[in-house]
Amino acid sequence: MQNAEPEKERAGNRQRDIAARTYSFALRVIAVVRAMPREVVATTIARQLIRSGTSIGANVEEAEAGHSKADFISKINVARREARETLYWLRLVGDSNLVPKTRLEGLTAEVDELVRILTAIVRNARRKR
Repeated sequence: MQNAEPEKERAGNRQRDIAARTYSFALRVIAVVRAMPREVVATTIARQLIRSGTSIGANVEEAEAGHSKADFISKINVARREARETLYWLRLVGDSNLVPKTRLEGLTAEVDELVRILTAIVRNARRKR
């Protein structure tokens, strides 16, 4: 029974880590959107990017306040889908030269890693049902 408490503590730290990472990621998305040109195409894509990029962390926060394991899994899945959508918009921003690709590399790598982490969280939560 002694191992139960450290495991709970590690799980709590991981949840705080993903919440902090997704919040930081949202701030970085905001900075990229602010750097985009003020034209019709860029504005349309910027709106999509800001919605999906900031929604990841919001859904992680919602998941942590979930009423049940199923609610938690559902919200984390939404966050994962939003992360995948954000990856799409970031690739589109870079490939259409709205922002230099070099500025997006770290952000793209981070959201790719967030997708993997969120996928692992869902997989582990389902296993522990």
